[in-house]
Parts: sequence; C-alpha cells; structure tokens
Amino acid sequence: MTPETIRSEGTHLRPFRLDDIADTATACADPLTQRFISGMPDPYTEDAARWWITEGAPAARAAGGAAYAIADPASDRLLGGIGLSQVVAARGQAEIGYWVAPWARGRGVATAATRVLSARAFAAGTARLELLTRAENPASQRVALAAGFRYEGTRRAANPTRGGGRHDLLAWVRLADDPTGPAPRPLPDLPDGRLTDGVVTLRRLGPDDVDALHRLHGLPEVVANRVPPVAPTREAVAARCALAESRWLTGASADLAVLDAASGAVAGGCALMYDEPSTGQAMLGFSLLPEWRGRGLGSRLVRLLVGWVFDEVGLARLWAGTRPDNVAAQRAMERAGFRREGLMRGRLPGPDGSRVDSTLYALLAGDPH
Repeated sequence: MTPETIRSEGTHLRPFRLDDIADTATACADPLTQRFISGMPDPYTEDAARWWITEGAPAARAAGGAAYAIADPASDRLLGGIGLSQVVAARGQAEIGYWVAPWARGRGVATAATRVLSARAFAAGTARLELLTRAENPASQRVALAAGFRYEGTRRAANPTRGGGRHDLLAWVRLADDPTGPAPRPLPDLPDGRLTDGVVTLRRLGPDDVDALHRLHGLPEVVANRVPPVAPTREAVAARCALAESRWLTGASADLAVLDAASGAVAGGCALMYDEPSTGQAMLGFSLLPEWRGRGLGSRLVRLLVGWVFDEVGLARLWAGTRPDNVAAQRAMERAGFRREGLMRGRLPGPDGSRVDSTLYALLAGDPH
C-alpha cells in the first residue's frame, strides 16, 4: 500500500517524517508501549526512531504492508503509529497493529485509526485482518471490539516475551464483509460499572481484590466446591484478577467482586460462566467470606445478577449447581426464583479420586424472579 495521507473520521494517517524522531522515541520508550510490544528495541532511542522512519517503515511498505504515523488533524503532531504486516497475499490476509503515544491515550485515537486503515485494506482487496493482543491488555481488546473485530481464539505461546520465554496472544479478526461498527459483545459492561441494591454491590474483579479472593478460595468449605477441589495459589488468584476484564471482553465469563455497599469491603466473589452461548445458557456460582454469611447477601447478589443476565445480556437460561449439603446456597437460589431440577450423581471430582454429587438449580428468562 502506498504511503499517501489518509484523512477520514477525524483521523489523519500520513507517512512518518524525520521531524517525528523525538516524539517516536519518547512514545516507543514508554513502559506501557514496551510492555505490550515486545519486539521494540529496548532502550528505544532516537537512533532507533530514525531507523524506523528511514528504513523500517519503507521496508514494511515494500513487503506489501503499510506503515503510517497517526497525527493530530489540527496540529499534525505525532499521536501514534499504525500499520499492516504479516501479509499473505495468496490468502488475502494481513495483521494490523498500532501503538499510541502517552499524550494521546484515552481519546479514541487507536480505534479511529484502526477503522480507517481496515477500510482502506478491505478496499484494496484484503479479505481478512487479524489484530493480536496480550490477554493483559484489555485497552487494546476494547479497541479491537470498537473497530469491528471479533474474538476468535487464543494462540498459545505465539510471541516471545521480553527477557525470555513466550506468551499467548488473543486473536481478533475482521472480515471484509463483516458489518461496520463495533463488534457484538456476548457480555456487555455493567451499567456504570456496577450493580447495586444499596446493600450489596457487584463490580468486575480487579487486581486490588487478590488478598480477599485468595483468602476466600482457601477456606475448606469453598475449596470443597472448586473444580478440582484444590486451593489455588496466590499467583493463580492474582492471574485470575488480572485477566478478569479480558475474559469479560472475550465473552468467557463475568468475574465479580461482591461488596458491602455501605463500607465497600469485599464480602465475597461471584462468577457467571458463559458455558453455552449457542443455547443462551450460563452458569452462576458465588461464595461469601464467613463474616458476611447469614445476612441475606447471597440472595441479594443472585437477584442483582439475574436482572442483568436476562434484561441486559439476553440469556434464556441460568443454572447453578451446589453440593447436596450446601443448604445456605440452595436457599439463596430458591429465594431468587431458581427451581431445583434434580441431582447429578458423581458430577464433580472430589478428594482422593472420589466423585461428588451436585444438585442442579435453574431459572429461565420467563420465570418469576
């Protein structure tokens, strides 16, 4: 693709110039840029920026790709970079990638540029565009969704990690005949970022919840309901909290912290596992810390989540399984309108190779709740 200037949707894409050297070096040396683009030189100097502008970008274009500076439409100052690489002409396929300077983040720069360059690529005959992100980079995943890319799966150990080793990449894909506009989200964001009835609040799990969640999932009665029934390490809990937003964006699960609305203290955890998108079904699970039990919080959090699941997500069926002896959880489900459907014998792995029964509860969108 030729390095002409592209102006569309308030976006200005132009060739890199020598007067972009200082801004390119500053932006590409930024810790966030370095973290998520492991192939960039470290340290990223003005010499590295000069090489990119005079040799790297022209080479990308010569290979059939593209390399553009994202510039401010008014001042023409550099805001970021975007391009096409990994071109497979026989398949009509390419990979789109970008970076945004620290002074331009939060302004929709990457989304607008991705939409514009995608449209240009499709107009030139590309059939399929891939956008690859780290799971720990939900901001980039939101760009992909806003630009019409859909989550397709995980590429295991697809990229070298800075300092050694390899890491997974999430593949987001847009086809030439996909509808314009943002891609559909299986799990939308919570309204205002939370659900609350004034007593209980639910919000997305985050890095600040590691200590409370690690304590919760180390309790013997909670471990007994885990699959498998083994207490997680603190590192595993930290990874779960760090990846909660990504799993939400890919539509895998809505992992939530349960809070006391008055104090903001973490009272427990709750998860919606979107186990059967094709049938409109998801699984609900929750647990509370001992000091918050017996206050009716379980029933309240289930009611809150049920309202969002049926009214906003559009699910048809919500189900939950409990151990036969977990009477408190069963009562919370029943108070929220769930009906007992039966006993699944030996459904779950138990300790020492045994199997544990599970009592099945379900709620349909048309049921009273």
